[in-house]
Amino acid sequence: MQNGEQPRDRFSKFLTQVEAEKRIIVFPLNHVPGIFAFEEGRLTCMDVVSGDGAWSFLASFIKDEEIGNVVSISWPQFASEKGLKANDEVSFFKQAGDHGNEEEQGPWKKFRIQVRRQIRLFGQNIWGDLMV
Repeated sequence: MQNGEQPRDRFSKFLTQVEAEKRIIVFPLNHVPGIFAFEEGRLTCMDVVSGDGAWSFLASFIKDEEIGNVVSISWPQFASEKGLKANDEVSFFKQAGDHGNEEEQGPWKKFRIQVRRQIRLFGQNIWGDLMV
């Protein structure tokens, strides 16, 4: 799934091997327009809800010479407990702030997360939601 085709309140990608091993996920800033305002060195806290609980992730903004400005999301406990692997599809859905302010640009962001994994069943590749 390409991020350019997604609504502005959602962003997703397939985890790379490096991201799965390091328990981070990196998005080029142009894949998350209107969700994050880039400010190099700034940290943003992400309150994330899943089907079985609430999590806190930390997003940092980095200027990378090869791919440009990126948002790097650290989620070591979540990635470890859920057993995330390369090629899992991770989607974040922006949630309204405490006061319903969709334009909230503060250091706290609220999201719902969905993780999907491809499995092979009876010779067919199918995608299923991980219980997260």
